[in-house]
Formats: sequence, C-alpha cells, structure tokens
Amino acid sequence: MLISSPHNPHLQRVRALLEKKKQRDEEQAFVVEGVRLVEEALASGWQAELTLFTAQLSERGRAVVRGLEASGAEVCQVEPRLLDAAAGTETPQGLLAVLKRKASALPVKLDFVLIADNLRDPGNLGTLLRSAAAAGAQAALLSPGSTDAFSPKVLRAGMGAHFRLPILHLAWAEIHAACQENNLRVLLAESAGGVSCWETDLRGPLALLVGSEAEGASAEGQALTAQAIHIPMPGQSESLNAAVAASILLFEVVRQRQGGHNGS
Repeated sequence: MLISSPHNPHLQRVRALLEKKKQRDEEQAFVVEGVRLVEEALASGWQAELTLFTAQLSERGRAVVRGLEASGAEVCQVEPRLLDAAAGTETPQGLLAVLKRKASALPVKLDFVLIADNLRDPGNLGTLLRSAAAAGAQAALLSPGSTDAFSPKVLRAGMGAHFRLPILHLAWAEIHAACQENNLRVLLAESAGGVSCWETDLRGPLALLVGSEAEGASAEGQALTAQAIHIPMPGQSESLNAAVAASILLFEVVRQRQGGHNGS
C-alpha cells in the first residue's frame, strides 16, 4: 500500500500522536522515529502497531521493515514529502513506527531510583533517562508537572532508554510510598547546598531527586528529602545543566558501589 494523500488516516494519527500528549494518553501509544530507535524498540521486545517508510529508506532500515512485517505490524509505504511533513525530526530517516505503551511496573525490591521533580525541559529529561538507564537505575519516577516522557523530543534525547528503563509518571503520594516501602534514602541534587557527593556514602538504597533548573525541587520533593548533596566545582561556574549534574551523581553511585567509596 502506498500512501499518497496528506489526509490519509494513518498520517493523521501519526501527526496527532506526535503533537498531542492527550492523544498519546488516550491511545496509550507513541511514535518512534528513525532506524536506530525502531531497532532498539524491537530488540527490547516492544511491538509496533503501524510502520510507515519511504522508498529512500536505507538497506538497514528495509531489514527493520521486513522484521516488522514478519511480526504482524501493519506496514505502509509513504511518499517522502508526506512522511517528512508528518515526522517530528528536521532530518527524517524515512521510517517511523507507532508503539503501544507497556504497563510499567516497579521492580519488587528497589535500591537505586531516579526521581525527576517537575522537570519540564524535554532534552534534559531525555538525557537524564539515558544516563539513568546506562547507570543501571531500576526505575525513573516522574512527578506531576514533569514533561511527558513519551513526547518526540524526550524519546530522541533518551536514545532508547525508554525501552530499557521502567518510566512511571506518579503522584507524589505514590512516589512517597515507593520510597518508604523500600527504605530509600532520598538525596536531593543541589547546585551548592548540602554535603559533597564525594563525601556521601551512596552505597545504600537511595533515590536521587533532581529538580528543574529554573525552580529547583518542589515543596513535595523537598519534603521527601533526607539529605542534599552537591558536586564540588572548583571552577567559576555557578551551576551545571540538570541532566549533566544528575549524570555525574548517578555514576558516582556506580563508582561507589563497585568499590570506589572514599566518603564518610
């Protein structure tokens, strides 16, 4: 089937899912763009409902399309100009897929969790999720007010983290309950306050809470906090980008848990 009309229902659905959080929530679906991300999704066991591609797709991309067809996904070729207009990227790769959201559940026992507190910048959130997945965090808990983790910009910045890391948008009461039930010590990432991360023992069960760059942690996030920690900065910078700072802290947890602890 070749789609040659901009009014085709598949294209209209893709545009709605890319542009509207309400649509993504109602359908419990989202759009993944590009060969690499679609490959990541399939390798992680996610099923595509619909796949759109163009004739200019690379051989690597065509192999992905063949795999999608074999898995039972609906696959349609689209005129390049139409897919370019529908895609959310500036340089479309000629492939996108509609995926159904999986019901994310928290692991039975938690000891290393990320809490994103009111994080609104999609690029920051995506980068943060990517770092959390790479550092082996067991889950990312997103507070009310945080941007939609399955928006196109967050998905692109996450570079496949969504398919390896449980990501849950939760109410503060649910975040509090998860921390209490697992005896997680909540550590708030600050630009300068609290104790140096190099002097903090990060080997026990913990949740790293990261607030927005503009506003910091919310009142609810601060109420959960057992201790604030910061990254010593001998240079002249006032603060680090939220995702950069959180990435450093996440990997300091990894370092200490692999035997490199020097703190008190």
